[in-house]
Amino acid sequence: MKTYQDWAEVAQKSEKDRIEFVKSAINDHKSSKAYKNAIIGDDYFNGENTTIRMLEKVIYNAKGQAVPDTVSPNHKIANRFFYRSVLQATSVLLGNGITWANGQGKGLGETFDKDIMQVCRLAQVEGASFAFWNLDHIEIYSLSNFVPFYDEEDGALKAGIRFWQIADNKPMRATVMELDGYEEYIFDGTEGNVFKEKRPYKLKVRTSEADGDEIYDGENYSNFPVVPCYANNTKTSELLPIRATIDAHDLISSNYCNTVDDANLIYWSITNAGGMNDADIVKFIDKMRKLHIAQVDDDQQIQSHEVSLPYEGREAILDRLEQQLYKDAMALNTYDLASGAVTATQIQAAYEPLNQKLDMLESYITDFIQRLLDIAGLEDEASYDRSIVINKTEEINTLVNAAMYLDPEYITEKIMTIFGDKDQIESTIDKQETDNLDRLTSGEGTDNTEEQ
Repeated sequence: MKTYQDWAEVAQKSEKDRIEFVKSAINDHKSSKAYKNAIIGDDYFNGENTTIRMLEKVIYNAKGQAVPDTVSPNHKIANRFFYRSVLQATSVLLGNGITWANGQGKGLGETFDKDIMQVCRLAQVEGASFAFWNLDHIEIYSLSNFVPFYDEEDGALKAGIRFWQIADNKPMRATVMELDGYEEYIFDGTEGNVFKEKRPYKLKVRTSEADGDEIYDGENYSNFPVVPCYANNTKTSELLPIRATIDAHDLISSNYCNTVDDANLIYWSITNAGGMNDADIVKFIDKMRKLHIAQVDDDQQIQSHEVSLPYEGREAILDRLEQQLYKDAMALNTYDLASGAVTATQIQAAYEPLNQKLDMLESYITDFIQRLLDIAGLEDEASYDRSIVINKTEEINTLVNAAMYLDPEYITEKIMTIFGDKDQIESTIDKQETDNLDRLTSGEGTDNTEEQ
Protein backbone atom coordinates (compact mmCIF):
# COMPACT_ATOMS: atom_id res chain seq x y z
CA MET A 1 0.00 0.00 0.00
CA LYS A 2 1.43 3.34 -1.08
CA THR A 3 1.01 6.37 1.17
CA TYR A 4 1.06 10.12 0.68
CA GLN A 5 4.63 10.26 1.97
CA ASP A 6 5.69 7.68 -0.65
CA TRP A 7 4.27 9.82 -3.44
CA ALA A 8 5.66 13.08 -2.01
CA GLU A 9 9.13 11.56 -2.13
CA VAL A 10 8.80 10.37 -5.75
CA ALA A 11 7.03 13.54 -6.96
CA GLN A 12 10.31 15.46 -6.68
CA LYS A 13 12.19 12.96 -8.85
CA SER A 14 12.36 12.47 -12.60
CA GLU A 15 9.46 11.91 -14.96
CA LYS A 16 10.50 8.29 -15.44
CA ASP A 17 10.41 7.68 -11.66
CA ARG A 18 6.94 9.19 -11.40
CA ILE A 19 5.64 7.06 -14.26
CA GLU A 20 7.00 3.88 -12.68
CA PHE A 21 5.54 4.82 -9.32
CA VAL A 22 2.07 5.48 -10.77
CA LYS A 23 2.06 2.12 -12.53
CA SER A 24 3.33 0.33 -9.41
CA ALA A 25 0.75 2.05 -7.17
CA ILE A 26 -2.14 0.98 -9.42
CA ASN A 27 -0.87 -2.61 -9.53
CA ASP A 28 -0.43 -2.68 -5.74
CA HIS A 29 -3.94 -1.31 -5.33
CA LYS A 30 -5.40 -4.00 -7.59
CA SER A 31 -3.62 -6.65 -5.50
CA SER A 32 -4.91 -5.28 -2.19
CA LYS A 33 -7.60 -6.90 -0.09
CA ALA A 34 -9.68 -3.71 -0.13
CA TYR A 35 -9.76 -3.64 -3.94
CA LYS A 36 -10.63 -7.35 -4.21
CA ASN A 37 -13.45 -6.93 -1.69
CA ALA A 38 -14.71 -3.94 -3.67
CA ILE A 39 -14.87 -6.01 -6.87
CA ILE A 40 -16.64 -8.85 -5.04
CA GLY A 41 -19.09 -6.32 -3.59
CA ASP A 42 -19.86 -5.09 -7.10
CA ASP A 43 -20.48 -8.67 -8.24
CA TYR A 44 -22.96 -9.45 -5.45
CA PHE A 45 -24.69 -6.09 -5.90
CA ASN A 46 -25.12 -6.89 -9.60
CA GLY A 47 -26.64 -10.29 -8.81
CA GLU A 48 -23.60 -12.50 -9.37
CA ASN A 49 -22.46 -14.75 -6.54
CA THR A 50 -18.67 -15.03 -6.82
CA THR A 51 -18.48 -18.09 -4.57
CA ILE A 52 -20.86 -20.37 -6.47
CA ARG A 53 -19.60 -19.03 -9.80
CA MET A 54 -16.14 -20.44 -9.04
CA LEU A 55 -17.38 -23.82 -7.81
CA GLU A 56 -17.06 -26.78 -10.18
CA LYS A 57 -18.84 -30.11 -9.84
CA VAL A 58 -16.53 -33.12 -10.00
CA ILE A 59 -16.91 -36.87 -10.31
CA TYR A 60 -14.39 -39.62 -9.64
CA ASN A 61 -13.28 -41.95 -12.41
CA ALA A 62 -12.29 -45.62 -12.07
CA LYS A 63 -8.82 -44.60 -10.87
CA GLY A 64 -10.26 -42.44 -8.09
CA GLN A 65 -9.26 -39.20 -9.78
CA ALA A 66 -11.48 -36.13 -9.57
CA VAL A 67 -12.51 -34.86 -13.01
CA PRO A 68 -14.97 -32.08 -13.98
CA ASP A 69 -18.57 -33.26 -14.18
CA THR A 70 -19.84 -32.01 -17.52
CA VAL A 71 -23.00 -34.14 -17.55
CA SER A 72 -24.92 -33.43 -14.36
CA PRO A 73 -26.94 -30.22 -13.99
CA ASN A 74 -24.98 -27.34 -12.47
CA HIS A 75 -27.40 -24.50 -11.77
CA LYS A 76 -25.90 -21.45 -10.09
CA ILE A 77 -28.64 -19.33 -8.58
CA ALA A 78 -27.75 -16.03 -6.93
CA ASN A 79 -30.27 -14.04 -4.89
CA ARG A 80 -30.48 -10.21 -4.83
CA PHE A 81 -30.58 -9.67 -1.08
CA PHE A 82 -27.44 -7.52 -0.98
CA TYR A 83 -28.79 -5.34 -3.78
CA ARG A 84 -32.10 -4.90 -1.93
CA SER A 85 -30.53 -4.12 1.43
CA VAL A 86 -28.19 -1.48 -0.04
CA LEU A 87 -31.00 0.23 -1.95
CA GLN A 88 -33.24 0.07 1.09
CA ALA A 89 -30.73 1.82 3.36
CA THR A 90 -29.98 4.44 0.70
CA SER A 91 -33.63 5.14 -0.12
CA VAL A 92 -34.82 5.34 3.47
CA LEU A 93 -32.06 7.79 4.44
CA LEU A 94 -31.77 9.90 1.27
CA GLY A 95 -34.86 9.12 -0.80
CA ASN A 96 -36.63 12.34 0.22
CA GLY A 97 -33.61 14.50 -0.59
CA ILE A 98 -31.50 16.69 1.67
CA THR A 99 -32.93 19.64 3.59
CA TRP A 100 -30.54 22.61 3.93
CA ALA A 101 -30.58 24.95 6.91
CA ASN A 102 -30.02 28.15 4.91
CA GLY A 103 -29.99 27.05 1.26
CA GLN A 104 -26.28 27.51 0.55
CA GLY A 105 -25.91 23.73 0.25
CA LYS A 106 -27.76 23.90 -3.06
CA GLY A 107 -24.50 25.29 -4.44
CA LEU A 108 -23.14 21.72 -4.44
CA GLY A 109 -24.95 21.18 -7.72
CA GLU A 110 -28.41 20.73 -9.20
CA THR A 111 -28.04 16.94 -9.18
CA PHE A 112 -26.51 16.64 -5.72
CA ASP A 113 -29.49 14.77 -4.23
CA LYS A 114 -29.02 12.09 -6.87
CA ASP A 115 -25.22 12.19 -6.61
CA ILE A 116 -25.17 11.70 -2.85
CA MET A 117 -27.30 8.56 -3.24
CA GLN A 118 -24.71 7.14 -5.64
CA VAL A 119 -21.94 8.02 -3.18
CA CYS A 120 -23.87 6.27 -0.42
CA ARG A 121 -24.49 3.14 -2.52
CA LEU A 122 -20.83 2.83 -3.53
CA ALA A 123 -19.66 3.26 0.06
CA GLN A 124 -21.87 0.38 1.17
CA VAL A 125 -20.99 -1.88 -1.77
CA GLU A 126 -17.24 -1.30 -2.04
CA GLY A 127 -16.34 -0.03 1.42
CA ALA A 128 -15.47 3.49 0.27
CA SER A 129 -16.39 6.04 -2.36
CA PHE A 130 -14.83 9.35 -3.31
CA ALA A 131 -16.13 12.66 -4.65
CA PHE A 132 -14.03 15.22 -6.51
CA TRP A 133 -15.31 18.77 -6.17
CA ASN A 134 -15.09 20.11 -9.73
CA LEU A 135 -15.90 23.83 -9.46
CA ASP A 136 -19.73 23.56 -9.28
CA HIS A 137 -20.51 19.83 -9.01
CA ILE A 138 -19.03 16.55 -7.83
CA GLU A 139 -17.55 13.71 -9.84
CA ILE A 140 -17.87 10.33 -8.16
CA TYR A 141 -15.05 7.79 -7.95
CA SER A 142 -15.15 4.28 -6.52
CA LEU A 143 -12.52 2.22 -4.74
CA SER A 144 -12.29 0.08 -7.88
CA ASN A 145 -10.98 3.02 -9.96
CA PHE A 146 -9.28 5.29 -7.41
CA VAL A 147 -6.02 4.72 -5.51
CA PRO A 148 -6.09 6.72 -2.25
CA PHE A 149 -2.87 8.05 -0.73
CA TYR A 150 -3.44 8.48 3.01
CA ASP A 151 -1.14 10.46 5.26
CA GLU A 152 0.94 8.22 7.53
CA GLU A 153 0.66 10.71 10.40
CA ASP A 154 -3.02 11.70 10.60
CA GLY A 155 -4.66 9.21 8.18
CA ALA A 156 -6.17 11.99 6.06
CA LEU A 157 -6.56 11.61 2.31
CA LYS A 158 -3.88 13.87 0.79
CA ALA A 159 -3.56 12.60 -2.81
CA GLY A 160 -4.74 9.83 -5.13
CA ILE A 161 -4.78 8.30 -8.60
CA ARG A 162 -7.92 8.10 -10.69
CA PHE A 163 -7.46 5.37 -13.33
CA TRP A 164 -9.62 3.78 -16.02
CA GLN A 165 -9.31 1.45 -18.98
CA ILE A 166 -12.03 0.58 -21.50
CA ALA A 167 -10.62 -2.89 -22.31
CA ASP A 168 -7.51 -4.94 -21.62
CA ASN A 169 -6.19 -4.30 -25.12
CA LYS A 170 -6.70 -0.53 -24.84
CA PRO A 171 -4.46 2.07 -23.16
CA MET A 172 -4.96 2.83 -19.48
CA ARG A 173 -5.37 6.44 -18.40
CA ALA A 174 -4.38 7.72 -14.97
CA THR A 175 -4.69 11.10 -13.27
CA VAL A 176 -2.56 11.88 -10.22
CA MET A 177 -4.46 14.34 -8.05
CA GLU A 178 -2.70 16.43 -5.39
CA LEU A 179 -3.44 19.54 -3.38
CA ASP A 180 -1.59 21.79 -5.85
CA GLY A 181 -3.03 20.34 -9.07
CA TYR A 182 -3.23 17.23 -11.22
CA GLU A 183 -1.15 15.48 -13.87
CA GLU A 184 -2.35 12.95 -16.46
CA TYR A 185 -0.58 9.79 -17.63
CA ILE A 186 -1.23 7.18 -20.31
CA PHE A 187 -0.03 3.57 -20.31
CA ASP A 188 -0.01 1.43 -23.45
CA GLY A 189 1.19 -2.05 -22.56
CA THR A 190 4.41 -1.68 -20.58
CA GLU A 191 5.10 1.85 -21.84
CA GLY A 192 3.99 4.89 -19.90
CA ASN A 193 4.08 8.59 -20.75
CA VAL A 194 2.94 11.92 -19.39
CA PHE A 195 -0.26 12.77 -21.25
CA LYS A 196 -0.75 16.28 -19.80
CA GLU A 197 1.63 18.23 -17.61
CA LYS A 198 0.62 19.26 -14.12
CA ARG A 199 -1.93 22.06 -13.96
CA PRO A 200 -4.22 23.74 -11.39
CA TYR A 201 -7.79 22.57 -10.85
CA LYS A 202 -9.38 25.92 -11.68
CA LEU A 203 -8.11 27.27 -14.98
CA LYS A 204 -8.57 30.81 -16.26
CA VAL A 205 -9.02 30.93 -20.03
CA ARG A 206 -9.12 33.90 -22.40
CA THR A 207 -10.18 33.82 -26.02
CA SER A 208 -8.97 35.91 -28.95
CA GLU A 209 -9.42 35.68 -32.71
CA ALA A 210 -5.68 35.40 -33.24
CA ASP A 211 -4.77 32.84 -30.56
CA GLY A 212 -8.10 31.15 -29.83
CA ASP A 213 -8.48 29.76 -26.28
CA GLU A 214 -5.47 30.42 -24.06
CA ILE A 215 -4.91 29.35 -20.45
CA TYR A 216 -3.28 32.31 -18.77
CA ASP A 217 -3.66 31.49 -15.07
CA GLY A 218 -5.05 28.99 -12.59
CA GLU A 219 -5.66 28.34 -8.93
CA ASN A 220 -6.35 25.45 -6.57
CA TYR A 221 -8.60 24.78 -3.62
CA SER A 222 -7.74 25.42 0.00
CA ASN A 223 -8.02 21.68 0.77
CA PHE A 224 -7.50 18.51 -1.25
CA PRO A 225 -10.65 18.46 -3.42
CA VAL A 226 -11.30 14.70 -3.21
CA VAL A 227 -13.40 13.64 -0.20
CA PRO A 228 -13.80 10.01 0.94
CA CYS A 229 -17.09 8.56 2.20
CA TYR A 230 -17.55 5.39 4.25
CA ALA A 231 -20.57 3.38 5.34
CA ASN A 232 -19.31 2.03 8.68
CA ASN A 233 -16.54 2.34 11.23
CA THR A 234 -14.50 -0.51 9.69
CA LYS A 235 -14.42 1.24 6.27
CA THR A 236 -15.33 -2.05 4.58
CA SER A 237 -18.10 -3.34 2.34
CA GLU A 238 -21.44 -4.06 3.98
CA LEU A 239 -21.28 -7.42 2.21
CA LEU A 240 -18.56 -8.86 4.45
CA PRO A 241 -20.71 -9.72 7.53
CA ILE A 242 -23.42 -11.41 5.46
CA ARG A 243 -21.52 -12.98 2.57
CA ALA A 244 -21.23 -16.44 4.15
CA THR A 245 -24.99 -16.54 4.83
CA ILE A 246 -25.76 -15.44 1.26
CA ASP A 247 -23.45 -18.15 -0.06
CA ALA A 248 -25.13 -20.82 2.08
CA HIS A 249 -28.58 -19.70 0.86
CA ASP A 250 -27.52 -19.71 -2.80
CA LEU A 251 -25.74 -23.06 -2.57
CA ILE A 252 -28.79 -24.76 -1.05
CA SER A 253 -31.06 -23.24 -3.70
CA SER A 254 -28.71 -24.26 -6.51
CA ASN A 255 -28.19 -27.80 -5.22
CA TYR A 256 -31.92 -28.30 -4.81
CA CYS A 257 -32.50 -27.28 -8.45
CA ASN A 258 -29.68 -29.59 -9.51
CA THR A 259 -31.28 -32.47 -7.62
CA VAL A 260 -34.69 -31.87 -9.20
CA ASP A 261 -33.19 -31.58 -12.67
CA ASP A 262 -30.94 -34.60 -12.22
CA ALA A 263 -33.70 -36.82 -10.84
CA ASN A 264 -36.05 -35.68 -13.61
CA LEU A 265 -38.85 -36.79 -11.25
CA ILE A 266 -38.95 -40.31 -12.76
CA TYR A 267 -36.70 -43.34 -13.24
CA TRP A 268 -37.12 -46.75 -14.89
CA SER A 269 -36.51 -50.31 -13.76
CA ILE A 270 -36.17 -53.25 -16.21
CA THR A 271 -36.69 -56.87 -15.24
CA ASN A 272 -34.92 -59.81 -16.95
CA ALA A 273 -32.23 -57.44 -18.24
CA GLY A 274 -29.25 -59.13 -16.63
CA GLY A 275 -27.45 -59.35 -19.98
CA MET A 276 -27.26 -55.55 -20.30
CA ASN A 277 -23.93 -54.01 -19.36
CA ASP A 278 -23.34 -50.40 -18.29
CA ALA A 279 -22.96 -49.20 -21.88
CA ASP A 280 -26.28 -50.81 -22.82
CA ILE A 281 -28.03 -49.14 -19.90
CA VAL A 282 -26.64 -45.73 -20.84
CA LYS A 283 -27.84 -46.21 -24.44
CA PHE A 284 -31.25 -47.31 -23.19
CA ILE A 285 -31.67 -44.23 -20.95
CA ASP A 286 -30.46 -41.91 -23.70
CA LYS A 287 -33.02 -43.37 -26.12
CA MET A 288 -35.78 -43.00 -23.53
CA ARG A 289 -34.94 -39.35 -23.05
CA LYS A 290 -34.95 -38.61 -26.76
CA LEU A 291 -37.81 -40.79 -28.07
CA HIS A 292 -39.78 -41.55 -24.89
CA ILE A 293 -40.28 -45.08 -26.24
CA ALA A 294 -38.77 -48.34 -24.95
CA GLN A 295 -38.32 -51.45 -27.09
CA VAL A 296 -38.05 -54.62 -24.94
CA ASP A 297 -38.17 -58.39 -25.45
CA ASP A 298 -41.21 -60.51 -24.58
CA ASP A 299 -39.73 -61.71 -21.32
CA GLN A 300 -38.72 -58.21 -20.19
CA GLN A 301 -40.74 -55.71 -18.26
CA ILE A 302 -40.16 -51.99 -17.84
CA GLN A 303 -41.71 -49.97 -15.06
CA SER A 304 -41.58 -46.26 -14.23
CA HIS A 305 -41.14 -44.90 -10.71
CA GLU A 306 -41.85 -41.36 -9.65
CA VAL A 307 -39.31 -39.60 -7.47
CA SER A 308 -40.67 -37.68 -4.49
CA LEU A 309 -37.97 -35.31 -3.39
CA PRO A 310 -38.00 -34.07 0.22
CA TYR A 311 -38.28 -30.28 0.29
CA GLU A 312 -39.53 -29.42 3.78
CA GLY A 313 -36.06 -29.45 5.27
CA ARG A 314 -34.62 -27.29 2.52
CA GLU A 315 -37.50 -24.82 2.74
CA ALA A 316 -37.00 -24.57 6.52
CA ILE A 317 -33.27 -23.87 6.29
CA LEU A 318 -33.77 -21.37 3.44
CA ASP A 319 -36.34 -19.48 5.54
CA ARG A 320 -34.01 -19.51 8.51
CA LEU A 321 -31.07 -18.24 6.46
CA GLU A 322 -33.21 -15.47 5.01
CA GLN A 323 -34.27 -14.38 8.49
CA GLN A 324 -30.63 -14.46 9.55
CA LEU A 325 -29.72 -12.24 6.60
CA TYR A 326 -32.21 -9.57 7.65
CA LYS A 327 -30.90 -9.68 11.22
CA ASP A 328 -27.22 -9.53 10.30
CA ALA A 329 -27.75 -6.84 7.65
CA MET A 330 -30.01 -4.88 10.04
CA ALA A 331 -32.49 -4.57 7.18
CA LEU A 332 -36.27 -4.25 7.22
CA ASN A 333 -38.29 -7.23 6.01
CA THR A 334 -41.20 -5.45 4.35
CA TYR A 335 -42.94 -8.77 3.66
CA ASP A 336 -43.66 -9.06 7.38
CA LEU A 337 -45.31 -5.63 7.38
CA ALA A 338 -47.35 -6.51 4.29
CA SER A 339 -48.65 -9.76 5.77
CA GLY A 340 -51.43 -8.07 7.72
CA ALA A 341 -52.62 -4.99 9.57
CA VAL A 342 -49.89 -3.73 11.88
CA THR A 343 -49.94 -0.92 14.41
CA ALA A 344 -47.65 2.09 14.47
CA THR A 345 -45.84 0.56 17.45
CA GLN A 346 -45.15 -2.66 15.54
CA ILE A 347 -43.90 -0.69 12.53
CA GLN A 348 -41.61 1.36 14.76
CA ALA A 349 -40.20 -1.80 16.36
CA ALA A 350 -39.59 -3.38 12.94
CA TYR A 351 -37.67 -0.29 11.81
CA GLU A 352 -35.44 -0.14 14.90
CA PRO A 353 -32.52 -2.29 13.59
CA LEU A 354 -32.51 -0.39 10.29
CA ASN A 355 -32.63 2.95 12.11
CA GLN A 356 -29.65 1.94 14.23
CA LYS A 357 -27.64 1.17 11.09
CA LEU A 358 -28.79 4.38 9.42
CA ASP A 359 -27.77 6.44 12.45
CA MET A 360 -24.17 5.39 11.85
CA LEU A 361 -24.45 5.73 8.07
CA GLU A 362 -25.94 9.19 8.48
CA SER A 363 -23.00 10.34 10.60
CA TYR A 364 -20.56 9.40 7.82
CA ILE A 365 -22.73 11.01 5.13
CA THR A 366 -22.97 14.20 7.19
CA ASP A 367 -19.21 14.32 7.70
CA PHE A 368 -18.72 13.78 3.96
CA ILE A 369 -21.11 16.60 3.06
CA GLN A 370 -19.53 18.97 5.57
CA ARG A 371 -16.09 18.44 4.04
CA LEU A 372 -17.50 19.16 0.59
CA LEU A 373 -19.10 22.35 1.87
CA ASP A 374 -15.77 23.47 3.32
CA ILE A 375 -13.96 22.91 0.01
CA ALA A 376 -16.71 24.68 -1.94
CA GLY A 377 -16.64 27.61 0.48
CA LEU A 378 -20.25 27.15 1.55
CA GLU A 379 -21.70 27.36 5.06
CA ASP A 380 -24.74 25.18 5.64
CA GLU A 381 -26.01 22.17 7.53
CA ALA A 382 -27.71 19.10 6.06
CA SER A 383 -30.64 17.22 7.57
CA TYR A 384 -32.61 14.22 6.35
CA ASP A 385 -36.26 13.18 6.24
CA ARG A 386 -36.22 9.39 6.37
CA SER A 387 -38.71 7.61 4.17
CA ILE A 388 -40.61 5.09 6.28
CA VAL A 389 -43.78 3.00 6.07
CA ILE A 390 -46.51 4.17 8.42
CA ASN A 391 -50.05 3.25 9.42
CA LYS A 392 -51.74 6.30 7.89
CA THR A 393 -55.08 5.85 9.62
CA GLU A 394 -53.51 5.54 13.06
CA GLU A 395 -51.17 8.49 12.48
CA ILE A 396 -54.00 10.76 11.29
CA ASN A 397 -56.27 9.75 14.18
CA THR A 398 -53.49 10.61 16.62
CA LEU A 399 -53.12 14.05 15.05
CA VAL A 400 -56.87 14.67 15.06
CA ASN A 401 -57.17 13.70 18.73
CA ALA A 402 -54.35 16.08 19.62
CA ALA A 403 -55.51 18.88 17.29
CA MET A 404 -56.82 21.11 20.10
CA TYR A 405 -53.35 21.22 21.67
CA LEU A 406 -51.37 21.80 18.45
CA ASP A 407 -50.89 24.64 15.99
CA PRO A 408 -53.18 24.33 12.91
CA GLU A 409 -50.26 24.84 10.52
CA TYR A 410 -48.39 21.98 12.19
CA ILE A 411 -51.44 19.71 11.82
CA THR A 412 -51.77 20.61 8.13
CA GLU A 413 -48.07 20.04 7.48
CA LYS A 414 -48.09 16.62 9.15
CA ILE A 415 -51.25 15.42 7.37
CA MET A 416 -50.01 16.61 3.98
CA THR A 417 -46.73 14.81 4.61
CA ILE A 418 -48.55 11.58 5.48
CA PHE A 419 -50.47 11.77 2.19
CA GLY A 420 -47.25 12.44 0.27
CA ASP A 421 -48.18 16.00 -0.77
CA LYS A 422 -45.21 17.82 0.77
CA ASP A 423 -44.94 20.16 -2.22
CA GLN A 424 -48.47 21.42 -1.57
CA ILE A 425 -47.97 22.29 2.12
CA GLU A 426 -47.32 26.01 1.68
CA SER A 427 -50.11 26.52 -0.84
CA THR A 428 -52.58 24.64 1.38
CA ILE A 429 -51.67 26.71 4.45
CA ASP A 430 -51.97 29.94 2.42
CA LYS A 431 -55.42 28.87 1.19
CA GLN A 432 -56.56 28.10 4.74
CA GLU A 433 -55.42 31.53 5.91
CA THR A 434 -57.20 33.20 2.98
CA ASP A 435 -60.43 31.28 3.67
CA ASN A 436 -60.30 32.18 7.36
CA LEU A 437 -59.75 35.86 6.49
CA ASP A 438 -62.68 35.81 4.06
CA ARG A 439 -64.99 34.34 6.70
CA LEU A 440 -64.01 37.01 9.20
CA THR A 441 -64.45 39.93 6.79
CA SER A 442 -67.82 38.62 5.54
CA GLY A 443 -69.14 38.29 9.09
CA GLU A 444 -69.56 34.52 8.79
CA GLY A 445 -69.47 32.80 12.14
CA THR A 446 -70.29 36.00 14.21
CA ASP A 447 -73.47 36.98 16.08
CA ASN A 448 -75.18 39.76 14.07
CA THR A 449 -78.65 39.67 15.78
CA GLU A 450 -80.07 42.98 17.03
CA GLU A 451 -81.56 43.49 20.47
CA GLN A 452 -85.35 44.03 20.42
